[in-house]
Amino acid sequence: MTTRVVEVSPERLDGWLERFHANNPEGPQRVAGLDRFDHDRLAVLLVRRGGYAVGVAEGGRLTAHKVGSRYVQSRTAAGGWSQQRFARRRANQADELVRAAAEHAVRLLTGIRVEGLVLGGDRALAAVLLDEPALDGIRDLPRRELYDLPDPRLSVLEQAVDRGRAVRVTIEE
Repeated sequence: MTTRVVEVSPERLDGWLERFHANNPEGPQRVAGLDRFDHDRLAVLLVRRGGYAVGVAEGGRLTAHKVGSRYVQSRTAAGGWSQQRFARRRANQADELVRAAAEHAVRLLTGIRVEGLVLGGDRALAAVLLDEPALDGIRDLPRRELYDLPDPRLSVLEQAVDRGRAVRVTIEE
C-alpha cells in the first residue's frame, strides 16, 4: 500500500473531497486522513543562505512582509588555514543573515497577535532563527514546516502562505 499527501486550500476542500469520492466510489484510492492548520493570522519566516522573507498573513493574504538578502559565501576547496578562515567568514555571514531576519520579524510582529507559524527554508538556519531571544513569543506557536521551498522571494513567501494554510490530505492506494 502506498500513500501520498496532497495539499488542498481550505476554501476548496469540500468540493475537492466531493469530486474525489465521486471518482473513487469503491477504491482503489481512499482518503486516509486530513491534517488541518486552522490558524487565521500566521507569522511566516523563511530563511536560506543568501536570503530571508518574513511576513504576516491573515485570511490567506499577506498583510505585511519584508524580503531581503545577505551574502553568505559558498564552501571553497581551499585547505588548511584558508579553509578555517572561510568557515569562520561563512558563519559570521550566516549569523548576520539570521540577525537581519529576526529584526524584521520583530518589527513586523510587534503589536500583532499571531496564532500560527509557518517556518521554511534551510532547516538549520531556521532553527537558529527561532533560537533568537527576540522571537520568544512565536517559538511555541503551532507550526507548519516547509523546508522544500526555494530561495526566499515575494512569490515564494506567497506560496508559503498558501501551503501553510493548506489541508494536507493523505491518500492511500
